[in-house]
Amino acid sequence: MCQENIITPKKKVLSCIQPSGMLTLGNYLGALKNWVAMQDEFECTFAVADLHAITVRQDPAALRSQIYSTYALLLALGIDPEKNTVFIQSHVPEHANLSWLLSCNTQFGEMSRMTQFKDKSAKHPENVNVGLFSYPVLMAADILLYKPDFVPVGADQKQHLEIARDIATRFNNIYGDVFTIPEPYIPKAGARIMSLQDPNKKMSKSDDNPNAWVAILDDKDTIIRKFKRAVTDSEACVRMSEDKPGISNLITIYSTVTSKTVAEVEKEFEGKGYGDFKMAVGEAVADTLAPVKQRYDEIIKDKKALEALYREGARKAEKVACKTYFKAMKKVGFVI
Repeated sequence: MCQENIITPKKKVLSCIQPSGMLTLGNYLGALKNWVAMQDEFECTFAVADLHAITVRQDPAALRSQIYSTYALLLALGIDPEKNTVFIQSHVPEHANLSWLLSCNTQFGEMSRMTQFKDKSAKHPENVNVGLFSYPVLMAADILLYKPDFVPVGADQKQHLEIARDIATRFNNIYGDVFTIPEPYIPKAGARIMSLQDPNKKMSKSDDNPNAWVAILDDKDTIIRKFKRAVTDSEACVRMSEDKPGISNLITIYSTVTSKTVAEVEKEFEGKGYGDFKMAVGEAVADTLAPVKQRYDEIIKDKKALEALYREGARKAEKVACKTYFKAMKKVGFVI
């Protein structure tokens, strides 16, 4: 008797990224590198979350450019639009539509406790808008539309996934089974990359000091110059230690881009000075990012091809999103 081969469907994963300026080495090593790895294991949906970007006032021309750039960069990093659904959030209106349904099933107190609202309100006191207050509900809609099994989260996003799970559970309890309750996905290998100028805080493109962060699209000379200026200490010993945050950060970066263990890195640079180590880290990072920049430059030049890809991505995304949205609408009692 022949036994039929049973194909187990892949688990679903959803990830979104805002087009809020140039993405950094920290974004790449901490998240985007894992997105590329996940596409072979999971059924992935990736979105450029442009609706979220306008909670902070944007220059329209700059925002438009950043949306193009972020989408092109995802492709340049190796995310395959043939294997995955890769789209721009605002091109799928169900995100905003479902957000309203979910807003009516979210408590004011829940939103008022969100730490990022407090942080961003303090940074932008001149523009504390309703969107900034309620954007975790839009984020919940982003997630729940596609019924993912997992959502990759960093430490700063755990609260948003928790509220999405709470909203989905409440909705299901009131109206019946509509949404999948997603689980957090903690990548097997992910690096928390810190500022090159203040290694006690995370690397961020919003840092006022341009030497504190490396952009994915920086050229080789710029990358090496920034690593040469990286803050270290006076010991001149390449070893991982809590009391050596600068060197520990550089070891993490070098280890991640070369796939060497910390012990192997420490042995490689035993007896060598910080100058040699900084140069080696800069060279390794530049060599890792050079193919990405080359591919990005090719993709961003062909706007027609890029447009065809993001429109096809939106079509694929909307096909899934519509099913979830109309099921939710019907459960609530709207005429479909």
